[in-house]
Amino acid sequence: MRSRHQRKVSPEINLGFQIAPMVDVVFVVMLFFMVLAGSVKVENAHNTKLPGTVTTTTDTPMPDEIAIRIEDDGQVYLNEDPLDTPDNKSLPDLASNLYQLRKSSDASKSEVLVTIYAAELAKYERIIDTLDALSRANDDPTGTFCATKITNVSFQAGAPE
Repeated sequence: MRSRHQRKVSPEINLGFQIAPMVDVVFVVMLFFMVLAGSVKVENAHNTKLPGTVTTTTDTPMPDEIAIRIEDDGQVYLNEDPLDTPDNKSLPDLASNLYQLRKSSDASKSEVLVTIYAAELAKYERIIDTLDALSRANDDPTGTFCATKITNVSFQAGAPE
């Protein structure tokens, strides 16, 4: 009886390297990449013409760019030249210079671009005074018609770069 219930001790069985599970894993990975490849978007070429040099038969007018700088103390500079005094509210020199620049741009049929650079501690009142001078430069005291007006005005905080 004893022999019937006794377990047989068998030597360890070495099954070796099993290739079947490895092939299954490779097929699953391959299936994953095949499914994923279907959802990849193909990049199309986008033909864009970049700006470059083009020869023209006529002259292209370049806009006149004017820089007005307002300092912390209220001093106003027109293209690095100081105009008026910091306590002069009406800015007559600035208005007359802007008027002359507007007239010359009208004669050359070019556009006037004005950039106002206000220092960080410049008073808003001084900026408004400068805008008033720009407005007076657009008014013609002689009553003659001038096609060009100063309408392109931009602001920048801080000093020009």
